[in-house]
Parts: sequence; structure tokens; C-alpha cells
Amino acid sequence: MEQIGTFAASSYTIRDLHLFRDIDDEQIAQALADCAVVRLAPGTTVENGNRARLYILLRGALAVEADTRNGMADGTVSKILPGESVGEQSVLDEAANLASISALEESELLLIEGELVWKLIDQSNGLARNLLRLLSFRIRAANALLRRRQKLGEFYRQLSMNDGLTGMYNRAWMNDMLPKLIATAHRAGTPLALVMLDLDHFKRFNDTHGHLAGDDALRAAADVISTALRPSDFALRYGGEELMVILPETAEALALMVAERLCTRMREAPIFRDMRIPLPHITASFGVAMLEAGMDDSALIAAADAAMYRAKEGGRNRVAR
Repeated sequence: MEQIGTFAASSYTIRDLHLFRDIDDEQIAQALADCAVVRLAPGTTVENGNRARLYILLRGALAVEADTRNGMADGTVSKILPGESVGEQSVLDEAANLASISALEESELLLIEGELVWKLIDQSNGLARNLLRLLSFRIRAANALLRRRQKLGEFYRQLSMNDGLTGMYNRAWMNDMLPKLIATAHRAGTPLALVMLDLDHFKRFNDTHGHLAGDDALRAAADVISTALRPSDFALRYGGEELMVILPETAEALALMVAERLCTRMREAPIFRDMRIPLPHITASFGVAMLEAGMDDSALIAAADAAMYRAKEGGRNRVAR
């Protein structure tokens, strides 16, 4: 950062500075006359010497990366164009500017010390008004950016809760939601059923027809389940060829009926769309478990898993309790 003169000796006027726009005050021009104008080579970083300063870009372009040491910022980089300023917050806080300021191209900056900024604010209502307008704009822009990021974050959070192959919820969703559903059922004293199913001989199916056909089979099974459930029910891919259905406020008799209906529809569902070859070359074994007093999510899953293995041991393509 090389000083190349003062503001009075430069070709710029206060009309070139956004903060002083619409202010025709000879006293302000005189106050800025001795302020240093510095030149930055491309890639050069501004060194503020731990001082509260206002920097106004006269020529070139700057990149400003917000400080991340306090954990409040996220490293967002802003581009500053001629006439715009940096460092207002540090002046108002009377603290060093912790933002990283670097030149994107050869640039010239006007440096105004914090003490002088305060004197100019006291002297000019127009400057105070422009400063408030600038800070208000930046607050609105920051809030808009925050809202967009929150929406994007929610989008990715939802995306992370869904299985990419089947579109069903995934295990991460289950880990988050099943304990809540169980807590609600315990608190309200309502029944809750869990159905776990495993596609029978799925490895053999993959070896025979290929993994792409195996993906089609999983999607077909997911479609069978999703189209057969109530809006209040939940279906997810537990892992591999294991799927799961959560049935809130569902008594045992109804849960068994749902599982039997799914078992029947599963073996009738077409997988190969062109050939219209239906199951039974792939079927599923279903295990039904009911939430009992004192049972948590791990215990309920273990009970459904044990029931599913009883269905397998009983010959597969069936429902067990």
C-alpha cells in the first residue's frame, strides 16, 4: 500500500464519494483535503494497523471478506466498486477493521481516520443521513441473503433426509423422527406400529438380472408401499433392500392387515416395464412390532427386525408378528 498523495491533490471530488453524495459543503471538502490517497497493486491486502478507518475506493475494485474469527460471519466476499466505502462498522464501533480487504486490480483508496469521520458526522446531517441509508441497505441485503441461505439450508436438509434411489425417507430421517413419534405415542397413550420388510433373495435377483434391474426392483417396492399408505403413515429405506413403515395411531390388527396388503401387492407389482414380468421373482418378508410401555426406538426396531426374521424362517413372502 503506497501513498501517492492527498485527496486535495487528486483529481477526485466529494461528489465521487457515495457517502458524500448530495452534500455540497466546502468545510467537508477542506476536512478531507489532507486525507491520504494510497495505491494498491493487484492482490495487495490493506493493512489497517489496528485502527478504525474508513476506506473509500476511488479507482479499481476491491474484494472484502468479512471477519470469521467471532463465528458470526461465514467468509462471504463482497466486491467494492469506485465510490463505495468499507469500514463504516469499525468506525462506529471505534474498533479495528477486521475484514480482509484486497485489490482485485490496481486500485486507489481514500483513507479517512475514524476520529475525522465522527467530526464530519457531527458537522453534516447529510453525511449522517447517507451513512444511515448505506447501513440500512446493507442490513436489508444481509437479511435477504440470510433468508436465501436458510431456504437453501432447509432444501439441503430435506434432501439429506430422502433416499436418492427410491425417494423414500432415509435412516437419517428415521433417527430424527422415530424417537419423536414414539414420545408422542407414549405421552398420548396411542398405539404405534412398525413394519420392517426385506426383499427376499435380493442378491440372487441382482446376480441374475443386474444391479440396474435391482434398482428398478427397489423403486417398484417403494412405489408399492408409498401408494398403499395413509397420509399419516411414513415409509423409509432403512438400508440396502430393507424398508420400513411407521404406522402412528394404528392398533395391531390393522397393522397386520396393512402388512398383508403390502405383501400381496409386492408380489404382484411389475418391475420390468417393457416385458411386464410381475413378481414373484422378488417378494418381501414382513415383520410387525407394536410399541409397548417403556419401549424406545431401538427396542421397537429390534422387535420388528426379529419379527421379520421369523417371517423369513417361516418361508419368506409372508408377514410375522
